[in-house]
Amino acid sequence: MRAAKIVMTSLAAASLITTAALAQQSMSGMVTKIDRLSGTISIQQTQSGTVGAAGGAVQEYKVPKGQSLEELHAGDKVTFTTADGDGKTINKLDKQK
Repeated sequence: MRAAKIVMTSLAAASLITTAALAQQSMSGMVTKIDRLSGTISIQQTQSGTVGAAGGAVQEYKVPKGQSLEELHAGDKVTFTTADGDGKTINKLDKQK
């Protein structure tokens, strides 16, 4: 009984650590639309995998008020990470060179 509790607690802790690590994974994509007034940006994620694969779906993200969108334009390639909670708010956004 005690061994089962230890195993279950270990599995729960490992699950939390893995989830947190995946939530902060850096993603990349291409900017398709920028709405500077509402502070949102639409990004089509880059698909990884086979040659000739179509691009990912376009998703709209909120950008924190401190983040400037002035240097970005539609067609720019970017890397970004999203917030843990909703996945629709960008934490970090960088233009690729």
